[in-house]
Amino acid sequence: MLMAFIALYLLITVAVGLVAATRVKTATDYALAGRSLPLVMIIMMTFATWFGSETVLGVSAKFVQGGMGNVVEDPFGASLCLILVGLFFAYKLYNMTLMTIGDYYRQRYGKGVEIFCSVVIIISYLGWVAAQITALGLVFNLLSQGAISPTMGMVLGTAIVLFYTLFGGMFSVAWTDFLQMVIIIIGLTAIAIMAGNMAGGADKVIALADSNGWFNFFPEAGDINAWMFFIAAGITMMLGSIPQQDVFQRVMSAKDAKTASRGPIIGGGLYLLFAFVPMFIVASSLLIMPDEAKALLADDPQKVLPTLIMNHMPVIAQIFFFGALISAIMSTASATLLAPSTTFVENILKNIIGKQDDKKALLTMRISLFVFTACVLTYAIVMEGTPIYELVSGAYQFPLVGAFIPLVCGLYWKKATTQGAIYSITLGLAAWLTFMLTPLGEQFPQQFAGLIGAIVGMVAGSLLPQAIKSPPKHHYET
Repeated sequence: MLMAFIALYLLITVAVGLVAATRVKTATDYALAGRSLPLVMIIMMTFATWFGSETVLGVSAKFVQGGMGNVVEDPFGASLCLILVGLFFAYKLYNMTLMTIGDYYRQRYGKGVEIFCSVVIIISYLGWVAAQITALGLVFNLLSQGAISPTMGMVLGTAIVLFYTLFGGMFSVAWTDFLQMVIIIIGLTAIAIMAGNMAGGADKVIALADSNGWFNFFPEAGDINAWMFFIAAGITMMLGSIPQQDVFQRVMSAKDAKTASRGPIIGGGLYLLFAFVPMFIVASSLLIMPDEAKALLADDPQKVLPTLIMNHMPVIAQIFFFGALISAIMSTASATLLAPSTTFVENILKNIIGKQDDKKALLTMRISLFVFTACVLTYAIVMEGTPIYELVSGAYQFPLVGAFIPLVCGLYWKKATTQGAIYSITLGLAAWLTFMLTPLGEQFPQQFAGLIGAIVGMVAGSLLPQAIKSPPKHHYET
């Protein structure tokens, strides 16, 4: 019965995606859903940006291992990223009528910075999409009780997501995201209520969390080293995810600038609140199945939640859970496959072969999506066994040190120049790599070092005599 319901749900999702695909007529439709989506869709889409496998399986596992301080990067940093996008970036970028975030770097700093920042953004998606594919493999392996191997599960899940995204682009992402977020909210809420009752009440779960110190958020006041790594973890997703194409696409698909600003603020707030639901369910498992939970925490914490559902809850709960989990994974995977593909075509390939007409650009985006999906599936299989949370968190350090400072300074500092952007990218990446590849990274966070290097590079490069000419200034400074 469980497999039948999941198969039916997947068929419905694919059908919705294909119906949405009928609205795709141009490359703008494919990349930005024709810039036509209402507020409720933008809220659901930005909520879906982060609510993926790492939220359901990764964040919840990290929470019961180390408490709130262990999940500062996600959901706290992730939700603040969306709120910051809505407050400080969405309105300005929407009014520039861009197709990709890479287009901004070209207008502000020229083609060289555009290409390099686009490469940085594309590479950063490998870890994030690989996390979703890894989770799909795990889910299909559990659902089939081992009949489908994790690797075959990765291939099957990727093929399903690719199928509807390939044809419908952002329209398919928007429509399926809406359906999937409804399933997530209903499904996980129902599971949380059941788990709380089975654990003896929500008060017992909260008392357990309190007794284990899971509500402790900040490091000890005098531990400077712990504070540095705590802040570095928080800003990795909070700032590193801002110059990302999937966030940009979902926000820029709005029908107007006001909707583009409000959507991510509300979506980010909802994400932070709802991310506590999987944490509550996993905490409940320690009361419902204490011995199994402790053994799984020592072996593979990501399996605690699925084991609770499969071994201790009725079929209806299993349908709710796996429907919600697959929804979370697919909603994130579809957009994170589309984003680097459109960036490659618009900001790298166009600079190599020149501008294409709309029909050819649309075809090229679809081919690029297929190729990138094959590459990231291969990467996920090679990285099999890496924790989902680590795959995701590591993905954002690259754009944090290589793309964030040129974006924010270009929008808010009139003296920012192309030379400053080049210095920023160079020093940011150099400092990051130095601390990552040497023992220095054990004493000082590598992403913090890279961010400081990027800031120094931007300021010094912009204020020093200009050897590199910047493009003419346009309305990005208004």
